Amino acid sequence: MKIKLLIAAVFAATFPLLAHGETLQFPSEEPIAEVSIPHSWGPKETETGVDATSPDSAIYFSIDIASDKSIDKTLDDVIDFLMKNGVEIDDKSKHEFPDSVLNGMKMAHLEWDGKDKDGPVDVELGLLQPSEHKLLIVTYWGSKDTQDKHDEAVQNIMNSLKPIND
Repeated sequence: MKIKLLIAAVFAATFPLLAHGETLQFPSEEPIAEVSIPHSWGPKETETGVDATSPDSAIYFSIDIASDKSIDKTLDDVIDFLMKNGVEIDDKSKHEFPDSVLNGMKMAHLEWDGKDKDGPVDVELGLLQPSEHKLLIVTYWGSKDTQDKHDEAVQNIMNSLKPIND
């Protein structure tokens, strides 16, 4: 009986790890951060970081790397990407959260309401500082109708985001 309980406890503790994907270090040539995204989200490295989409396309999630010199351009690129994909942001709905810390990185967090071709969406930007001159820009675009079922996965992704210290 004790063996069965031990096996069940080990399985329960490791199941979330099995459901999660491999840890991606990015950028691959000189990594400054790492994140674990479920395989089913199709994570891939991009020119400026990593991105992924939930299997039902309810959530788009990306992390872009910027330097203190390129932050404005990178933020413009993020907004352009959202606009090109039909996301309309309601500027009046902007909500700024108090600064916080995630895995040792300072974090600023902004949120807006918006809409896309499928209906109402949440748009969020997180700015994290993994090192003195680098920033991570986390972009979240999620359908208000179906995003809730991905809360745990998104929380796990964010909790796995860590700086890589030399």
